[in-house]
Amino acid sequence: MNVKTASGQKIAPFGKHGLPVRSMRELARVGVVDVGSNSIRLVVFDGAARSPAYFYNEKVMAGLGQGLASTGRLNPEGVRRGMAALKRFSTLARDMGIEALTCVATAAVREAEDGPAFNRAVTRRTGLKLLIIDGEEEARLSAQGVLLGWPDARGLVCDMGGSSMELAEVGEGKIGRRATSPLGPFRLQLVERKALRRHIQKVVEGLAAAVGDDHERIYLVGGSWRAIARLDMERRGYPMTVLHEYRMTPEDVLATVKWIGDTPQAEMKSRSGISSSRLELVPLAVQVLRQLVLTFAPREIAVSSYGIREGLLYEQMSAGIRKRDPLIEAAKFTERKLARLPGAGKRLFQFLAPVFAGAPPERERLIRAACLLHDTSWRAHPDYRAEASFDNVTHSNMTALSHPERVFLGLSLLHRYTNSRTGCLVEPLLPLLAQDEIREAEIVGRAMRFGAMFSIGDPTEAGALQLDREAGTLTLTLTDSGRELMGEVVEARFRALASALKVTAVVA
Repeated sequence: MNVKTASGQKIAPFGKHGLPVRSMRELARVGVVDVGSNSIRLVVFDGAARSPAYFYNEKVMAGLGQGLASTGRLNPEGVRRGMAALKRFSTLARDMGIEALTCVATAAVREAEDGPAFNRAVTRRTGLKLLIIDGEEEARLSAQGVLLGWPDARGLVCDMGGSSMELAEVGEGKIGRRATSPLGPFRLQLVERKALRRHIQKVVEGLAAAVGDDHERIYLVGGSWRAIARLDMERRGYPMTVLHEYRMTPEDVLATVKWIGDTPQAEMKSRSGISSSRLELVPLAVQVLRQLVLTFAPREIAVSSYGIREGLLYEQMSAGIRKRDPLIEAAKFTERKLARLPGAGKRLFQFLAPVFAGAPPERERLIRAACLLHDTSWRAHPDYRAEASFDNVTHSNMTALSHPERVFLGLSLLHRYTNSRTGCLVEPLLPLLAQDEIREAEIVGRAMRFGAMFSIGDPTEAGALQLDREAGTLTLTLTDSGRELMGEVVEARFRALASALKVTAVVA
């Protein structure tokens, strides 16, 4: 699996052999430097490759592409700041022992007449070698980044940088038609205000002809889009600030377009924490988003925090690794690192499975993840362990989780440690769940609370559960060792679980 540069050359990222890796360990810690038109970022990935954690993440808003559309050259101040950032990133990578560091440059460097000279200077002064990729390759890698975080993604990936915007079809784990355009905010700054809306409309309609206009979901990649989504959260009073997998309707977008136009920039900055340099580009980016909604008429607009950098990581994964569930892989990794008894989560799930027999696959995976994570907050103070469990999930970097699923998983883990949630930080987020989902999460928590207390090792060796809805009973059949483990607290938690299920507890 190779990345194609703007000149058509194929290069294997991370300096390997151009073949997909076959184990998680091979992707344990790799680094990417993304040299964009607006920002330059160093990301070092660590942990479970299928759901990577960010060991290190630093961004500099260098603005290489500022003024490029009018001068044809890189912004001199951006070159200075960018070179300083790349020197620092090279040193940081060396200090972290990063052997696999891939550096990718996009629109500004590939289009500027002094781009080749900048590239040579980077190599000479930092030792880093930039892979300058074309627009379609940028679209492909961004789409792969979306697939890393959204295995079942289907729709249109839209990646906006400072100088360009790329589109790519995605579905069934594959990438289809791709297109690139000059709809980056730096270029739009040169368009006359009166002609701006018509110019954007014409370009977007051309993109629709290239990639089709029948996509039900648009996935937004890029800092300007994330800024707009953050402002949409403020407008709506949305209770969660995690941007990845944040969803908007077309009506939300159009309302936010108007709200941004009517709200002073200083107010938006104070409410959202978005930088002034980013906010300056938002009025242009939001006009592009408005036209995307009008032209493509999607059912939903979703925000992806994953893009080209994650796409480079995905590029190196074997088909076997790609097929794994990112949520489960992240939960397994967290359990290995933080649990008292790694492996106990799997046994707990096996013990509790009869209680949740018949649950749909999307619910079963959340229960499985909860069991894997049920003991990973044990180092927290007992008075805060429940809230720590909830907070760790709802604000974690785990992927393949919608916002309601985050809350469901967090609420399940909260109830693994406490029966009450009154006054907890969970309360503002409960509106993201329906009442029956809140009850189901509480049942999962009570089940783990009982199972983890029943046997700290392997509860399947101590007993077996059977839920009979027709008879209205939850039966615990004990083994000889299980009878020795059945104490007062265990029995109280078993009866609490049966009460939550609205059945009678039976011990046999």
